Amino acid sequence: MAMDRRKFLKLTGYAALLGLGGKGAFELLAPGEAEAQLKSVPLTAGKKWGMILNVSKLNDAVMDKCIEACHRTHNVPNIGNPKDEVKWLWKETYEHTFPGQEHEYTAEKYHGRNLLVLCNHCTNPPCARACPTKATWKREDGVVMMDMHRCIGCRFCMAACPYGARSFNWGDPRLAPKELNANFPTNPDYPTRTKGVVEKCNFCAERIAAGQLPACVEAANAVVAGAMIFGDLDAAGSEIRTVLREHYSIRRKSELGTGPNIYYIV
Repeated sequence: MAMDRRKFLKLTGYAALLGLGGKGAFELLAPGEAEAQLKSVPLTAGKKWGMILNVSKLNDAVMDKCIEACHRTHNVPNIGNPKDEVKWLWKETYEHTFPGQEHEYTAEKYHGRNLLVLCNHCTNPPCARACPTKATWKREDGVVMMDMHRCIGCRFCMAACPYGARSFNWGDPRLAPKELNANFPTNPDYPTRTKGVVEKCNFCAERIAAGQLPACVEAANAVVAGAMIFGDLDAAGSEIRTVLREHYSIRRKSELGTGPNIYYIV
């Protein structure tokens, strides 16, 4: 029996999300195979996922380990060109991270200091509203997803995101310079991408579906305990809620009304 377009897109989106069998994001699974694989993955229990970054515990060395873990897990290549770079997790100075918080009396320890930044998985994501094909959308648990099957490369989402959290593949990321990616083997459990699509941090949706922490959180806490915390913001007794009650935190450009779910303890 013929499969309608809606079901086709739904199934191929699942394949892209889960990285089934190490296939590329452009390679399609048969409907029966995709549905069987999907049922084998447990659903996440969280209602509103969020993350805390403890600035005092995240020095450059720890942040570099986080970036490497994230990019290795998701096959994010090193293009070697800042103009065309692809990034899910990266470093920005305090002034660029919190332009609304910086002033002439800001403590000297923050001047030019690098901070770790990523997609804020906003409560009201402007990228999702801007996307004409619904290639980016917010799940019920708050994770803002990216379906690279539906992406037509218009880059409206990139223009709408006030955090610069999205990257465009100007070329085939699998053809990134070998000399820059020699120690960066491809992860067969996550889909590769093609030229002309947008990508970004997905909060390690494939890992939290399997009951694991995001790769960056795992990497950071392996070096410094409590450097990053991931959890359900809707669960009053969760670790993330407890830490937020006990420490002062700020968010990036919260005045824009996007409702970012990444918190920084400063």
